[in-house]
Order: sequence, then structure tokens, then C-alpha cells
Amino acid sequence: MVYLDHNATTRPTAGVVEAATRAMVEGWGNPSSVHRFGQEAKHSVEVARGRVAKLLGVKGGGRGIVFTGSGSEAIALGIGGVMSAMKATGKRVVVTSSVEHSAVRGVCAQLENDGEIEVRTVGVDGDGVIDFDELSAMLDQPSEHFGGVGLLSIQWVNNETGVVQDVGAIGEMCRERGVVFHCDATQWVGKMETCVEGSDPSAGSFIDVLTCSPHKFHGVKGVGVLWARSDSARRVRMVPMVAGSQELGRRGGTEGVPAIVGAGVAAQEAWEWLMLGDEDRARLSGMRDRLEGAIVERCSEMMGEQVIVNGGGAHFGGRMWNVTNLGFPGLGGEALLLAMSERGLCASGGAACASGSLEASEVLIAMGVDQRVGRGSVRLSMSRETTEAEIDEGIEIVCAAVEVVGRSMV
Repeated sequence: MVYLDHNATTRPTAGVVEAATRAMVEGWGNPSSVHRFGQEAKHSVEVARGRVAKLLGVKGGGRGIVFTGSGSEAIALGIGGVMSAMKATGKRVVVTSSVEHSAVRGVCAQLENDGEIEVRTVGVDGDGVIDFDELSAMLDQPSEHFGGVGLLSIQWVNNETGVVQDVGAIGEMCRERGVVFHCDATQWVGKMETCVEGSDPSAGSFIDVLTCSPHKFHGVKGVGVLWARSDSARRVRMVPMVAGSQELGRRGGTEGVPAIVGAGVAAQEAWEWLMLGDEDRARLSGMRDRLEGAIVERCSEMMGEQVIVNGGGAHFGGRMWNVTNLGFPGLGGEALLLAMSERGLCASGGAACASGSLEASEVLIAMGVDQRVGRGSVRLSMSRETTEAEIDEGIEIVCAAVEVVGRSMV
């Protein structure tokens, strides 16, 4: 099997599996219990919290780190919890973008439908990069019924295209206006260096609330991470979505110790890999470029029509080193994915099936991608474990799938 779907999830490493298993077999006490067995479990959670803090560049151990049950729950707490705490201020407007993950779009839509907030959606250019002039205007515009803007939620890296947003400039705009900046960093953390309490805006120093999901960097599923700034000058307040005394009082419920312990090991391993420097990331980026280039060249010639790299012209930070989103005009993304799967390649679509017909994803539609391209778009994504052999085989499988699907549509 060739697995090129790492933006969906990654394989837990041997160290993560061993640690999570040990927590289930030996350290299964309740972290809230006062006896020694429970406190041993509590200690393992705090060790993991410190390791995640180090990966995020949080000073002073695990200060501000909250473990949730998933990345989506972390996002719901980061947006809903902050906006609930802001009711007294009258700032009940949330600004987000048209290319956010469905977890962000979903919680914003729910809160707006409930009459809690007003949502404003900033557009993007043809590569999925935020329109800064439009963003500035939205942040400054008051609302007759919902006051000013309280929170901005913008992803660091797009999960479909890998396009990187300028979080430094975005964060600076928020800081100048007193707006809380929530960043969905799910596709950034563990792949690039992060330092939310450092001095480099491009590494996240202007972010106020960050959320991520350890199973995207070789952890296990069942745990999400939220970090909120806690220094006196920019302390972020939030109302818990699940009441309870655990996790700084911000997320009730007994902690999922095995998943949290696994997250800590995954964070430590990712930090160690990042500390090796840029060389391995450059090597992996070259592998992505070789995969992308070979498929574009061979399939464009085969189809007699140019294969499109969605988001391939993005300025500022370009795209994350591990992902390419390719549009095959006139072909069906679902048919391509099935043909690839039959040949042993795991990938994802840049489209969703609705009412029995394959339509371009909301992200690609927001970018203005032509429907013929959007419907035939697939995402290939790597991890630090991806091999040259997988890239070689992946190229052959994708090209074979394109040939088969193309013939069936003639």
C-alpha cells in the first residue's frame, strides 16, 4: 500500500503506540483521584502537556495548554468559548475566511444561527490567499446589532491545498485592533517550527488562541489541543463548553490519558525532528515537487489538457512542503480515487459527494477554480516518513488511474 493521505491522518509511531499502550495497561488511573495511582496518571498527563508546550513554543511548561477530545472540539472551544466570554463587551462579530476547515465553518454557522454572533467571511484570491484589503475593512466595520469584531479565525495552512497564510501580518492587524486571533494550526504544527511566545510573528507570536490535532503529526486520535495566551497583557478569557474542574476549568470530563500520553510522545518526536534543521524538510519538499511535476507532465500530455496545481501560485509562504492538490479537467475525482485505491494508493479528494453528484469542494469554489477542474481534483499528502519508493509508485498509480478514467469517459 502507498499511503499519500497524511493530511487526513498519520500513522502513530512505534514510540507513541508503546506509550499509549502502557498508559492503558499500567497507568489507567483517574487523574483526578487523590491516591498515588491516580496521581501517577496525573503526572503522565502533565509530562505530555509540557512536551506539547515545547512543540508550540510555550514558555513555563504547559501554561495555557488544554486537552480536548478532538481538534474539532478544540476549535469549538476556541471560538465559542471566547465569544461567550465576550458577551459583556458587546464585541460579538467573528471574522473568518471562505477557505476554512469545516470545523470552523460549522461552529460559526451554529453560533450565528443561534443568534449569538454575526459572522463575516473574507474572500481569497485564485490561489486561496486571504484578501488583506477586504480583511482590514471587515475588522474595522462595526455592526448595528453585534458591536465590533471580537475574534478572527484564520487557518495557518489550508488542509486541501497546503497554502500557507501570513499569520504574522494577520496577527498584527488583530493586535492593533484589540481583536482575539484564533488560528487553526492543524496542518502546521509538527511540520514547521512554532513559537507562540517568542518574538517572531511568522512563527506565531501574534496568535492568541491556537488549536491543533496530534493525530496529524503521528499521534493517536481522540485528543485535541488548545493553547490560549495567559500573560497579563493579552490574557484570553473563555467560557467552557463542557463544564467541569479538569483542564484549568476550561474543559470538563476525565482526561483521555492514553491519547494524551501519545500526544506528548508525538510532540517530543516532532520537536526533535524539527530541531534537526531544514535539510530533511527540503528533501521532502523536493519529493513533493517530483511527484507533482511528473504527474502534471505525464497526465497533461496523456489528456491533451493541462493538469492544474490548485494553489500552486500562492505568494508569501507558498504551500506546505508535504501536499499537492491536482485538478484533472473533465475527470471525476471520485472515479480517480477509486481507481487509485484499487491499485493500492490512498489519497483524498478535493471534492465532496452531495446528492449523488460530485461537486467541487467549498474551498476550491471559494478560490474560483473552474468546476471542470474542481470536480476532478485530488489531494496527495506526505509525512516525514514518506519514502522515495512510495513517490515512484505513487506517480505510476496516479498516471494509470488517469488513463483508465479518461478512457471510460470517451
